[in-house]
Amino acid sequence: MSTKASITCGKRHHLYFQEYLNSEPKNVFLEITSPSEFSVMKETTRNGVLDSLVVEIPAEVMDDIAIAWIKKRKLQGAVGGPVGNEWGSPDCPWE
Repeated sequence: MSTKASITCGKRHHLYFQEYLNSEPKNVFLEITSPSEFSVMKETTRNGVLDSLVVEIPAEVMDDIAIAWIKKRKLQGAVGGPVGNEWGSPDCPWE
């Protein structure tokens, strides 16, 4: 049995992972509601088939998604941000 565990969501997006009992999530899902444009492209390479999905996302929405992802994965040190309990850290008790 699984449940959606939200990382961030807004009016038009939801970033989440499936939470299973006794296992760590391996995949993350990005759900876009009413995208302004989208296309599905399929390219064939010499090694096989490469499938890709292109979705147009407003920059402000992508900013929210990126910040939430960095906090969830505690990657702020990798992008030059706070690495402990500083303001902006996922461990910050004041936010």
